[in-house]
Amino acid sequence: MSGLVVLEVAQWQGSGAATAGRLRGGAARLAELMPDGRRCAVALDSGVGNARGGVRNADVLERHLRAVREALAEVPAGDTVVTVGGDCGVDLAPVETALSVFGDRLALVWFDAHADLNTPESSPSGAFHGMVLRALIGDGPQGLRPVRSLSADRVVLAGARSLDPGERDLVERRGIRHVGVERLTEPGPLLAAVRATGAEAVYVHIDLDVLDPRVFPAVGTPEPGGLDVDDLLGAVRALTQEFTLAGLALTEYERGEDTGQEEAVLRRIVDGLFGTARG
Repeated sequence: MSGLVVLEVAQWQGSGAATAGRLRGGAARLAELMPDGRRCAVALDSGVGNARGGVRNADVLERHLRAVREALAEVPAGDTVVTVGGDCGVDLAPVETALSVFGDRLALVWFDAHADLNTPESSPSGAFHGMVLRALIGDGPQGLRPVRSLSADRVVLAGARSLDPGERDLVERRGIRHVGVERLTEPGPLLAAVRATGAEAVYVHIDLDVLDPRVFPAVGTPEPGGLDVDDLLGAVRALTQEFTLAGLALTEYERGEDTGQEEAVLRRIVDGLFGTARG
């Protein structure tokens, strides 16, 4: 992967987890593990903000969105951005940027235990990380919307297994493709779903809670019955072999105190995606 740019966005204010502050350490460690290349740590607010329109910390999140957009504007054309979070909300601007390059040729594959398709009205927590994909398809809260929306039929949910009733209804109504955990043991169904979008390029979003918590528990909202590391890596490799990689994000790592198991899994993921992990 030539022209790699690692964008560290240690945002935690979009998470609804009580342990969200751990995302800052998680983002820093993930960024350290990434292979050599251009690196940028986006300067962010450290504290909480004010709620507005049903979104917690909305003013802080809006400032962060502007900061990430400014950082992305400095990335040379043709370079591949790997965004390291932070909560899932960090991926609004990177997906927006990929869409500006590829337009209707882009598909978004969302590896996540959750659909992230809530609105401020439907969200039980008011946490933006559960709304970011809804924002990307055009239904975002004011101040947290992409410049250009992605068509819902260009989205593929991968490994989602905890959807609210309203999210399930939206998936059906808007034609959002969904490949469950049981169909990701080999890449064929996922590749077929992306081919069906007509896309030539793919943006890959990975919330680490897509993994089974027995494999990787260091997330704020774990859900049982997730992927193992080999299935995740096999799916992403298959995607990048067939489609142009428009960008990739790794999000929601909450670094804890006992990091042995976490570190081993993260190194496998980074090695599998990018080559040898750094120290």
